[in-house]
Amino acid sequence: MSQIKKYSTIAGSSLLTLFYASPALAIATGLEETGKAAFGTLPETDITVIVGRVISAALGLLGIIFLVLTVYGGFLWMTAAGNEQQIEKAKKMLVSAVIGLVIVSAGYAITNFVITQLTTAVGV
Repeated sequence: MSQIKKYSTIAGSSLLTLFYASPALAIATGLEETGKAAFGTLPETDITVIVGRVISAALGLLGIIFLVLTVYGGFLWMTAAGNEQQIEKAKKMLVSAVIGLVIVSAGYAITNFVITQLTTAVGV
């Protein structure tokens, strides 16, 4: 058990070092200037664009979670081999995944509608 903890600690610290060292290394080696010369500077982003990207990423993640739950529920059902408890568990998982998807979709639709109406009313 201690070997797993040891290796996970080494892997985690290596990833953190790589994550934090990369920007400093890029600045120190002049890669930032090379990137600007090759691709130009990044456009200024508004807070609404950033929030939109975060929401889009979150919805994408929720879609992936829905897909995984659906596939797992289907797998449980297909491998139940007549076991009623496992079939009921699979049914509950599938129904819960669909209900979650409907709730997330409805929340997004309502929020999108309200924000659209507010921006139209304000004239932005």
